Amino acid sequence: MTVAIDLSETSQTSDSPEQSQAPEVSPLSEEFDGAEWSEPAAEPAAESAAGAVAEPGHESGEASAEVSPLVARDAREFGVYARTGGWAFGLRVARSVRPGGQPAGETPKVSAKEFAALADCSPERVMRYYKAWDKAADDGVVPHFEALAPGEEVELPGADLWLTYYSSRSSAGSERGTAIAEAAEAEGIRPTKALEVAENPTALRAAIMADPSTARAARHALLDRIKEDPDLQAELARDIVRTDDLKKAVASESRSADRVGYVRQIAESGQVKTPAGQTIEAPVDLRQEAERHLSLLDELDEDEDTGEWASEAYDTLKNLVVEAVEADPELRVQERRTKFYSSLTKATKAFEELTFDDVQEFAEDDMVQQLVELQEAIASCITALRGARTPSA
Repeated sequence: MTVAIDLSETSQTSDSPEQSQAPEVSPLSEEFDGAEWSEPAAEPAAESAAGAVAEPGHESGEASAEVSPLVARDAREFGVYARTGGWAFGLRVARSVRPGGQPAGETPKVSAKEFAALADCSPERVMRYYKAWDKAADDGVVPHFEALAPGEEVELPGADLWLTYYSSRSSAGSERGTAIAEAAEAEGIRPTKALEVAENPTALRAAIMADPSTARAARHALLDRIKEDPDLQAELARDIVRTDDLKKAVASESRSADRVGYVRQIAESGQVKTPAGQTIEAPVDLRQEAERHLSLLDELDEDEDTGEWASEAYDTLKNLVVEAVEADPELRVQERRTKFYSSLTKATKAFEELTFDDVQEFAEDDMVQQLVELQEAIASCITALRGARTPSA
């Protein structure tokens, strides 16, 4: 939708009762990001239907004779801004600031710097409007600068379209600002909002500290970010290991995740590891119990603590595995054989790690006594094994 506006400047007559009150330059509505530059006052046109403002309680669109012309002017300017947003300001820049490269003598327009001085604002602010209008003109939304003359009126687009071209942040033109703006658009929010947050990290910290929902949003964002940022991964890992409470929390969550993984392995693959380390086919009732517990775990909310549920499921299944092993004579023997071999392998490895190169420097009687006892234990073990094998020989 387009809206035609009439913001032409006219002179007040000397006998106007409001002349002494009207400033030479009157400020217009403030822009989104702060106080806006001042514009030459547009005088009320009493004979214009567009200038008529209904007094509260009046159903007609005509202004009451008692309404001050200054009030009527403010209402008209407010209506223009409500319908067109920043386009109303952009038009004033577009028709009054000469395009780059155009000599001053060829046009009554002024430079952005001169316009800013007249408006009592920064040239950077003026140029943000200039650039927004330029982008819109390239898209055919509004006329190009060269087609506009000071005081000329054109139909303006609706207010919602303005934010497509305008950025109130000077950082938006930087590489960092461009990346933030693109990410904001991908999330379906206005780039100006994201840029404002990026320029106020202290405000972001305050919001995270004070509001749980903001903290959760920040956590999700960080998790998404670290997938593609190895440096951030390393920094967060260092922060965690250097903070005792976080380190304990990570260890607890890791333990819960391992237990959930144990349950999932049984439910999905149908295989289970015994206490001795054997991998066997899970009995039907064991697998069904694992599926039941896994279903309960998967129904938990993302932010819900799984620790207690995971521990219960893990302990239940571990006990069922032990019962299954004990209930099968052949499996029970194999389990004990596997456990014996595991212990024997560990003991052998531990003994092989003993070195006697410099033993003369630290040798003590207790060491000799422990080795003698170990030798006797090994001899007893050998005798027992040989005796166990005699009946089958």
